[in-house]
Amino acid sequence: MLLQLSILFMRTFIVVFLFLTLSARAQDPSRFQEEVIAIQKKYDTLWDASKETIVFTGSSSIRLWLGLQGIFPEYHIINSGFGGSQASDLLAYTEDLVLKFNPIQVFIYEGDNDIFFAKKPEEILSDTKKIIAKIKKSHPGTEIVLIAAKPSLARWHLKSKYKRLNRKFRRLCKNDPSLKFADVWNTMLERKKVRGNLFIEDGLHMNAKGYALWLPVIRTFIN
Repeated sequence: MLLQLSILFMRTFIVVFLFLTLSARAQDPSRFQEEVIAIQKKYDTLWDASKETIVFTGSSSIRLWLGLQGIFPEYHIINSGFGGSQASDLLAYTEDLVLKFNPIQVFIYEGDNDIFFAKKPEEILSDTKKIIAKIKKSHPGTEIVLIAAKPSLARWHLKSKYKRLNRKFRRLCKNDPSLKFADVWNTMLERKKVRGNLFIEDGLHMNAKGYALWLPVIRTFIN
């Protein structure tokens, strides 16, 4: 009996230790430094400053959205998404990934990973407000679009927290005419459940069908 209890204790300790380790690492923006530098180098050659620029930034749902430039050829599109990021990470790199491109419009997707790493919606909203404040201070005329945290198969058990966060995003945008809210949550649902055919094997990242549902929502704000 004592041996079984000891084994159970050790397993619990290991699980908690790993979670805390991952959570601590997830709070350190410097883990993205090399990726951010690579994004900057990429657009040092690709960015055409003579065109009106729209920045898409945030976590992997943005990073993996390929072909945005071809979808909106009349603008210069910067995709500065960095996978695994949270709102606090984007806050740390707002200058490098957003402001340096002098955008007329910024689409932000953060909150997905934050909720998974047990951040409270209030904390995510606070970081998001700081990002918005940075953009407004540097580029007062820039329109900011907050993309709702998406539903997914892998994180459906956290749906109530995502819905709560999205309500806060929506309320924030409603009270500020310079902010817009892109509701991709509801478009990915069918009979109040997330559609299962919108994701790759991990149940988290979207396939082409998922992005096809996002496009009309996003296009509304660009046109």
